[in-house]
Amino acid sequence: MPKDTFIITLPPQQLRQLQGWNVTPAHLAYRIGRGPHLLRAGGTALPSGGLMVVDNKGFDGMGAAGPFCQEVIRECLARGFTGVVLDFEGRLPPLVQMAVQLEDGLSRRGMALYVPEAYGHCTHHARVMIPSALSGGSLAARLEEAGEHFGRDRIVLALQKTAEDFCLPSPTGSGVPLDGKELGERMAKLRPSVFYSGELCARYFTYMSRENGAHFVLFDDGDTLRRKMEVARKLGITVFMAPWAEAAEHTDQLGLQRLPPPLVKKSR
Repeated sequence: MPKDTFIITLPPQQLRQLQGWNVTPAHLAYRIGRGPHLLRAGGTALPSGGLMVVDNKGFDGMGAAGPFCQEVIRECLARGFTGVVLDFEGRLPPLVQMAVQLEDGLSRRGMALYVPEAYGHCTHHARVMIPSALSGGSLAARLEEAGEHFGRDRIVLALQKTAEDFCLPSPTGSGVPLDGKELGERMAKLRPSVFYSGELCARYFTYMSRENGAHFVLFDDGDTLRRKMEVARKLGITVFMAPWAEAAEHTDQLGLQRLPPPLVKKSR
């Protein structure tokens, strides 16, 4: 039976928290700057090993992709990274070009590339990150469809511990995001009956508001994340990605393993 592979995203200054865990760190330390050029986030901690995460916040879409991709590859070689995670929002032509060129340059050097679902069709071998959160349908069907499109061996389940409050009816399928504190306060105030959806692998409850009528709150906890992983494993998906900020309190439920202690040589 294949073993799980865990990729944990976190800032470099928190890397020490992963000591002793059998996971691959993905460093939240890079973004696309003007030019475009590769920018390293502020801070004195220099990442090394694991994966580089690159986001496109603030990128203006201008410039050629080629020189930027060379900067990424040089940084990977300098810092000992084994691959790159493209944390791209939206789908712009320059970002597509970056994904295509990075896949070629990284694969020739034995490095991996991880891309959002919107970039799965423009790459051939890159791992495709499928978010675990959904507000309708079935997680199993969602992952089956992704596997048919991209190949199951390319799929990474990106675990998200989310909570959303939906007004009913919800024509857009989008709700108001809730953080952990807001969710806790709402549940303490309403004391609702909480149910579990086997299709969504998430918990939910409903309530009525005097201002805007019926509401539907959908949320995750450590147990629902575990169940989502079980659905993925049944489909042959064994690579998981999660932010340390969410995974840290659910290590047992996620099945994160400790590294074996180092062997100590006995003196003669």
